[in-house]
This record gives sequence, C-alpha cells and structure tokens, in this order.
Amino acid sequence: MSDQHEWPFSISVVIPARNETHTISTVVHDVRNVVPNAEIIVVDDASTDDTADKAAHAGAHVIRRPHNVGNGAGIKTGVRAARGDVVIVLDADGQHDAREIPKLLQYIGPYDMVIGERNRAGQQNAIRWIGNTLLNKLGSYLIEMDMRDLTSGFRAMRRSIMMEFLHLLPNKMSWPTTSALAFGKAGYHIRFEPITVAPRRTGHSAQKLLRNGFRFTGIILRITTLFAPMRVFFPVSMTMLLSSISSFVVSYMITDPGRLRIPNSAVMFFVGAVVVFMFGLLAEQIAGLRFQRRDTTERSE
Repeated sequence: MSDQHEWPFSISVVIPARNETHTISTVVHDVRNVVPNAEIIVVDDASTDDTADKAAHAGAHVIRRPHNVGNGAGIKTGVRAARGDVVIVLDADGQHDAREIPKLLQYIGPYDMVIGERNRAGQQNAIRWIGNTLLNKLGSYLIEMDMRDLTSGFRAMRRSIMMEFLHLLPNKMSWPTTSALAFGKAGYHIRFEPITVAPRRTGHSAQKLLRNGFRFTGIILRITTLFAPMRVFFPVSMTMLLSSISSFVVSYMITDPGRLRIPNSAVMFFVGAVVVFMFGLLAEQIAGLRFQRRDTTERSE
C-alpha cells in the first residue's frame, strides 16, 4: 500500500541494523512502498552477515559502521546523515509495520515527536512490560508529562530538534527514553499514537534477565540525574531527615527517657540527608545548564 499523501516536509527514514539479513530487504521495500519519496538510510552496525549488501540492493543508502558500538550510536549516525525535515526511526527486524508510518507523520506539526505506543502484547514478556511501566511512571514524574511508552523505538520527530539533544543520547539501547524525556523537558510537544507490533523472538535466560536488570537500573539513574534530579533527591533527603528526627525522639522518649543524647543513627541520617540534598542541588544545576545553553543559542539567532 503506497502512501499518496503529499507531506509538507521532507522525510528521512533511519533503520539501525545488525545481522538482519533475513528481514532488512523486506523492511526497506515496505518503507519505500509507504513513503516512496523518503530518503531511506540503513546504518549497518558492523554486521557479520550480508545485511548491508541486501539493504543497498533494496535501494537504501547504507552507512557501514566498522565497529559494533550500539543501537543508539547507529541512530545518531543516521540522524546526522539525514537530510529530511522529519526523521522516522524503526527497527530492522520487521516488528514495526511500515504501513503505520502515516499514522505518525499526520501529527507532525502540532507535535514535534510522535511515538508509536505498543500495547501489552507488543512488549515481549511480563518482566519487560513491568520494567517499561515503571520507567514510564518515573519519566512522567520527572518531566511532569504523561509518558506512556518511553522505550518504543518506532517514532517520527523533527530532525532540527533531535539534533539539539543528540549529544545527550547514549550509544546503547536507552536512546528512546533519553530522547523523549529531552523533548519533554525542553517544552516540545510529544504524542503517543497506538500501534501494533510483531513480537520479537527472545530468550529468557537468568543471565539475560540479570543483565537487563542492571541496564534498567542504569537507565533510571541516568534519566534521574540528567533531567530532574531534585524531584528524586529532595524526597530522599527529607525521608532521611525525618528518620534522623525520629531516631532522636525514640531515644529521648523510649530508649533513654529524659536524657538529652543524640544517637549515632540520628547523626548518620542527618549527615546523609545533607549530603543527598547537596548532591541533588548540584546535579539540578548541571542539568539546567544543558537546556539553558539551548535557550541562549535560540535567542542569539
């Protein structure tokens, strides 16, 4: 099904790929059928098969990376090379249906980023779904904006805005979360549009679950310190301060009644509260400088 819509902007489609020889040709052809005038860029992340050759044969512009750095690095390479006003990103494994690209593009204008929102069936397994749900809740709390599928890699966005935050994106898999929160933090408009995706074939080994657990923890720490540190550090600091006061009250009223003595636990919690607060304040100032620099650049243009 070809898209006959004349979009008021030029389009680039970025497809990061590594060892996707069985699906890449179909993905490129499907994209070409839906947006025939789009620039299609396949970023081959040091594949050990003929992914790059098949993508080129299918008509894509192929960028070959000599080293396997990560999915996020591939996205950054593709966005830098893109010439379109709007960049669409989708996976090379065929899980994203190219026919849904117009669903995302139709909202570019009022919105600066449109993210394909997966349903429960499209998120691999229960553990991944629970982790993504927690991440969405944390992101919504940090940015004070409803975030419903931060880890979805199928999205359309204005390239000029994406370029502002490209230096913030990690080289690994958490680029979707970081980019969405950066858009939201800077006051740009984001829409989550429901899509259907084909399930991926994945294993469930204990080693993989443990690795994903560490990765998930790293993502949480990264986005917390990157975007709104005080929304996390301040409540933690206040909790520790209340614990310090409670420890003193328990000591004065129950453990050692009538004796004015400050227990070690109260001192420990109080010092911890001060340290956490000061660390959060410093992180908040550093986070603010990233967006202050962008605002200053805009005013000078």
